[in-house]
Amino acid sequence: MAVSKLPNEISDAILPAGAAGIVPHWIGGRTVTGKGSRLPVFDPATGAVMREVAMATAADVEAAVASARAALPGWSQTPPVRRARVLNNFLGLLNAERDALAALITSEHGKVFSDAQGEVTRGIEIVEFACGIAQLLKGDFTDQVSTGIDNWTLRQPLGVVAGITPFNFPCMVPCWMFPLAIACGNTFVLKPSERDPSAAVYMARLLDRAGLPAGVFNVLQGDKLAVDGLLDHPEVRALSFVGSTPIAHYIYQRGAQHGKRVQALGGAKNHMVVMPDADIEQAVDALIGAAYGSAGERCMAISVAVLVGDTAERMLPLLAERARKLRTGNGMQAESEMGPVITAQALERIRGYIEDGVASGAKLLVDGRLHPKGGAPFTVPGHEGGFFIGATLFDQVTPQMRIYREEIFGPVLSCVRVPDFAAAVELVNAHPMANGVACYTRDGHIAREFGRRIEVGMVGINVPIPVPMAWHGFGGWKGSLFGDTHAYGEEGVRFYTRQKSIMQRWPESTPKGAEFAMPTSK
Repeated sequence: MAVSKLPNEISDAILPAGAAGIVPHWIGGRTVTGKGSRLPVFDPATGAVMREVAMATAADVEAAVASARAALPGWSQTPPVRRARVLNNFLGLLNAERDALAALITSEHGKVFSDAQGEVTRGIEIVEFACGIAQLLKGDFTDQVSTGIDNWTLRQPLGVVAGITPFNFPCMVPCWMFPLAIACGNTFVLKPSERDPSAAVYMARLLDRAGLPAGVFNVLQGDKLAVDGLLDHPEVRALSFVGSTPIAHYIYQRGAQHGKRVQALGGAKNHMVVMPDADIEQAVDALIGAAYGSAGERCMAISVAVLVGDTAERMLPLLAERARKLRTGNGMQAESEMGPVITAQALERIRGYIEDGVASGAKLLVDGRLHPKGGAPFTVPGHEGGFFIGATLFDQVTPQMRIYREEIFGPVLSCVRVPDFAAAVELVNAHPMANGVACYTRDGHIAREFGRRIEVGMVGINVPIPVPMAWHGFGGWKGSLFGDTHAYGEEGVRFYTRQKSIMQRWPESTPKGAEFAMPTSK
């Protein structure tokens, strides 16, 4: 297989000396290649192998956790304001290296460069929030809660915590986890996706340059062996996960069996309801960007358009025209609006869903498997080996169809027609995944009722991808989240800490004699 390379200055920042072509672990403040197997890392735009990634062995898992455990006493006792200063240094480096990190993401994931820049920016915003940890960790205090007694609460770190992150956001999703975790005084082991593993090591090097002590942040490359090793390890106190619903459920169950705190964000089937009074051109713009941006490989992508009343007749011709004209190509080319999907296996899976949709009776308006001009198999000139597929648009989709029920994670938009608002709400609420949803309308009453009645974790009103800002927190409902807290924001602080209540009384105010009654506020 042909091998392509990143620019030398980026490769040198990731790969260890003497191990050219291997993306390593980061354990105890240094790169480690280990003795495990290797997996290829592809350039999705060309189909070429760029490098290999080291797969963790059980010994590597043990070494990463041991490194985090050894660093815990010193880091957890470091004052929060000093931890924040290290993160502030990291923030400055992230800002300075934003474009290099974005180019690295595009090279391994395939998303267009501007989208990768946006991903890094969203990660930066979480780090900015984490820099305020001294304020976020302030506890509560009650003077004279009872005679001569004061009571206060404080939040303390859990210990060694871990994160397992998906391929679609190799910078942003890890930043949902580790900045807050380490700001709270924990030490961290990150297991990124083996499909685009280099961004994690790049950030580890930046943290090292920022002054983070060795062992506070570790990167463990790997597959199920590494995941199960972290789930089963008695020193790992909590684990955050983002991925598909079946795996999220597995992570939650296995972690809970071992007494861990688990936050497992699962899959999505995000709907966008378009009311008859909506601005149709705005709604079309929103659907094109939200359905086909990042080739549909977003947990907040819109994959179902719910067209109310006569909306379908007015929107579908415009949607089909725009989908056919979408510019698909190498993500580093400025004219590209959509890049490739992540792997050849993902490409075949998406093609299979399209075939299934046709077989089940959905009306295929735009077939991404074929070139819009001439009907030849879809390819990108000069990138014939890349994992490309065009935008796909279905009409007349019903809730019984597999393309409606399941998360496709590709550039496939399914349109469902409903008669009225009540039917739209009923349709959305009946789906077992409930990550994000949007409604386009000019009617304030409809907007208010939609926000109140919809059973979904994140809601957009004339906002197609309602990803909350850093201080609000991210999370779905039902099969899209297993656990009690959402990611980042104040919810993240609560997840990575535990509350302690302290009651204090001094001898001078202590009554004489034994007390046998339950203490009260007297």
